[in-house]
Amino acid sequence: MLSFGIVGLPVTGKTTIFNLVTESGAETSSFLSGRADTNVGMARVRDPRVDYLSAMFKPRRTTYAQVQCSDVPGLVRGASQGQGVGNQFLDGIREADLLVHVVRAFKNEHVPHVDGEINPLRDIETISMELLFADMELLEKRIERIKSGKKIKKEAAVEMELLQKCLQALENEIPLHRAGLSEEERLSLRNYNFFTEKPVILVINMDEEQFKTHDYPQKEELAALAAAKNLRLIEICGLLEMEISQLPPEDREIFLADLGVRELGVDRLVGAAYEQLGLISFLTAGEDEVRAWTIRRGTTARKAAGKIHSDIERGFIRAEVVAFDDLYALGSMSAVKEKGLARLEGRDYIVKDGDIINFRFNV
Repeated sequence: MLSFGIVGLPVTGKTTIFNLVTESGAETSSFLSGRADTNVGMARVRDPRVDYLSAMFKPRRTTYAQVQCSDVPGLVRGASQGQGVGNQFLDGIREADLLVHVVRAFKNEHVPHVDGEINPLRDIETISMELLFADMELLEKRIERIKSGKKIKKEAAVEMELLQKCLQALENEIPLHRAGLSEEERLSLRNYNFFTEKPVILVINMDEEQFKTHDYPQKEELAALAAAKNLRLIEICGLLEMEISQLPPEDREIFLADLGVRELGVDRLVGAAYEQLGLISFLTAGEDEVRAWTIRRGTTARKAAGKIHSDIERGFIRAEVVAFDDLYALGSMSAVKEKGLARLEGRDYIVKDGDIINFRFNV
């Protein structure tokens, strides 16, 4: 199961964002709580294609794609030296495939900022450095473990040379994704799950006034930073979206229309995480179930069949494929077939996002 981890300073709205994307009820706090546990839940990838197919087939069950989400306590400056509750809890997201960094832009005199004032750029730098220090700590421990061995084998010597190269980069404040590592070197390091190698999405958590005016402190500088570092930046008003989430479904649409918003920020966040993880969805549709199945981009039809059941992969014959856009344009499966747009594909066909597939198999 691919996953993303939520990081940030305390009282930035991290757990509110977690609750929104996972539809959970994890406890939030307006002050430093000292908690050191990790919240874990599943984030549903909302997909209008699934909604459309569900309305068409009226199945007994509708299932959306999901990704796992973990929320760790807030980091503070100096966490790597034991400040606050330290940084040991970061192990809770060490294996996450992507990081979501929640950055506070909202103003609230009743919820003081941990560093005294709103300064998103400074906060991003603080968290980036703490993650870098956490990677340095891991590297130093592994290097020391190799050195303490009675005899350093050839493989360990090669590993230590690479680890020292990584450590030197971090000591110069260069994250590992910019350390000039070769693909072979990256593969040999993958079990370490370094934080500074992971892709990052920035989430700017605004207040209602900032949401209405589309403005918040350092907005232009943050946009420039995201562009320079090739980061996705998503703006969310967590408090407002929490209020919207508590409305009946029919009232949500009206509320969003009044705000001039087509899609909630948390839905854009989950969609962006899904996309950045290199994931796509193929769809199955029938009276029993309409479902989105998660695969990596570039997956073959036979491997995709295995997501449903290993027997289907083993006995794969053909995949009956209809592009969702063709079905949406023509309005029915019969119309798609009349136009000759339903096709049979073999085992090596590369599945595309939005393919509606019925697998033929024999076991």
